[in-house]
Formats: sequence, C-alpha cells, structure tokens
Amino acid sequence: MRKFIYLIAIIAVIGLIVWLSPESSDEVIRISSPKDGDEISSPLTIKGEARGFWFFEGDFPIILTDWDGRIIAESYATAKGEWMTEDFVEFEGIIEFAKPEDIGEFSKRGSLILQRDNPSGLPENDDAREITIYFK
Repeated sequence: MRKFIYLIAIIAVIGLIVWLSPESSDEVIRISSPKDGDEISSPLTIKGEARGFWFFEGDFPIILTDWDGRIIAESYATAKGEWMTEDFVEFEGIIEFAKPEDIGEFSKRGSLILQRDNPSGLPENDDAREITIYFK
C-alpha cells in the first residue's frame, strides 16, 4: 500500500511539473525563414507564424545582434491576418542592416531575436525566441 501511495505522489508531481512548465517554442512561435544557422544578407525577410497573444496591435519586435550581442538593427514583424486569437497567425517582417566588420570567423555569427510584444511591461509576459545566424 505504501508503494502505491508513493507512486501516486510521484505521478502527481510529474503532472504538476508538466502542467506548470512553459510552452515549448513550437507551441507559441514557428520561424520558417531564416532557419537556425542560415547565412543572411540585407534586407532580411523573416517569416513564420505565432500565436495571437505574441502580437500587440498586430506587431512584435525583431532584433538583430552581432557576435558580441550588440544590436545592429531593429524592426517589427506584422501579422498577415487577424491577430486577436490564440491560434497561429502568419507574420512577416523585413529588417535592413549593415554587415558587421569581419574581424575573424567568429564575427560572422549573430543572433536574430523575435520578441513577444509586452505593452504591460510585466516580466511574466516577456518571451523571446533567438536563432543563430551567419552574415554572408
């Protein structure tokens, strides 16, 4: 009987952890272009789909950083449909940038960050997806 109670307790704890864990990135935002590890050039078109709550007034921020994390460009992705939903909504954004100075192989790497728009400013509403890119 004691083993049965322990087993039920363990199952309950695992269920609680799964229930409270944040959604995986594929369940909130899907980036179709560029893909992680792609080589990019300016202007860069970003495409994908995100749940409606990722947007505010139909937009969300896009940030491009260099290898050292310095912001080199910022723009917005825009919903291509009705964004006031919890379903996935296609988005597209274009970001123009100057290629960072090439000072070695490491300097060709950067990050593209898609940030959930959070007009409330509350930390519990913050979210972002980051993919590694390489400058051509």
